[in-house]
Amino acid sequence: MQTILHNCCGMDVHKDSVVACILKTRTSLAVSSKKDDVDKEIRVFGTFPDDLAQLRNWLETENCCHVAMESTGVYWQPIYEALETAYNGEMELLVVNAQHMKNVPGKKTDIKDAEWIASLLRSGLLSGSFIPPQDVRELRQLTRYRKNVVQDINTQKNRIEKNLQQAGFKLSTFLSDVFGVSGRNLIRVLIKNGKLSPLDVETETRRISKEKKAEIKRAINGQLTEKQRNFLQLQITLLDGLIAHLDVIEASISLVQSDRAA
Repeated sequence: MQTILHNCCGMDVHKDSVVACILKTRTSLAVSSKKDDVDKEIRVFGTFPDDLAQLRNWLETENCCHVAMESTGVYWQPIYEALETAYNGEMELLVVNAQHMKNVPGKKTDIKDAEWIASLLRSGLLSGSFIPPQDVRELRQLTRYRKNVVQDINTQKNRIEKNLQQAGFKLSTFLSDVFGVSGRNLIRVLIKNGKLSPLDVETETRRISKEKKAEIKRAINGQLTEKQRNFLQLQITLLDGLIAHLDVIEASISLVQSDRAA
């Protein structure tokens, strides 16, 4: 393979270790790929912050500013973050999909994999995935987390609604939002008393027509035992905690967006 880069590093990334292989051409004018014209050094590092600092220092000492690694799960991310500011942010880092690289022939080992990645990088045969800047990654992490928490909230609401249905309280049949103001008021009374009376419907619901209230009164012929009331309280407590957590996430997203706009 033709030599494109005369000093580069390939990394085989794992959960607890990084195998790094530097290939360096002995003479800067050399363009051949003969093995006797290349110096090879392989080191194994841990993945703790001080280990990654040693990895970075080693690369800078060897004047190696071209690095490629496989996109192995999430294990590549702390390594990328440790190296992306090396050489004042000028280090070229490639995160490559493993499916885009042919495995080294013969018995597979971490050392051979690292050397194979370095060889492909040295010949200019690798193209990296797009990695957004750190502030974009942080914002994306928050927005993805927000999506997960919203899903958790909807799942918890469905659990509560199923519990109410099983106990004979078909509130969702007549309320567009069981967890709106009126629905919350009725659930609060249920937790306190274990049942709903027509008077509760009259006093605890808001902006609901008389016809709709009459229908709700038909849908509340149930009774919660003390254990059922406690269980409903547990469900509501978890829901409230998730909603409060979502508010914190929203505030964090707004803060990151403000910092990016500044």
